[in-house]
Amino acid sequence: QLQLVESGGGSVQPGGSLRLSCAAPGFTFEDYAIGWFRQAPGKEREGVASISSLGGKKVYADSVKGRFTITRDNAKNRVYLQMVNLKAADSALYYCAAGFSTTETPYPLIGSEYAYWGQGTQVTVSS
Repeated sequence: QLQLVESGGGSVQPGGSLRLSCAAPGFTFEDYAIGWFRQAPGKEREGVASISSLGGKKVYADSVKGRFTITRDNAKNRVYLQMVNLKAADSALYYCAAGFSTTETPYPLIGSEYAYWGQGTQVTVSS
């Protein structure tokens, strides 16, 4: 069973930065595209960013383009989400998810395309 563990969340002021990490120990990481999703209380889950299995293709939600950057290190079985210029609207529980994919194509930000999910890490942006 593939397990994903998120870390790096916290509380920051508007304009601040955070780097989230998604770890996936013990499996063939490069067989999976990874996505980041978020869900705020009372709102639907939203796809934030995805990265293809080898890192060559990335997809971003319009709401985070230019502020968030997704990267991966397959040697370390980790995916990162660097977030800068954070806004109050970015406050949410952030999840990483894995979808089986061995092709270098953009992976969709659709939750049903991902078979495995982490437990989430909280991001709070407030003054």
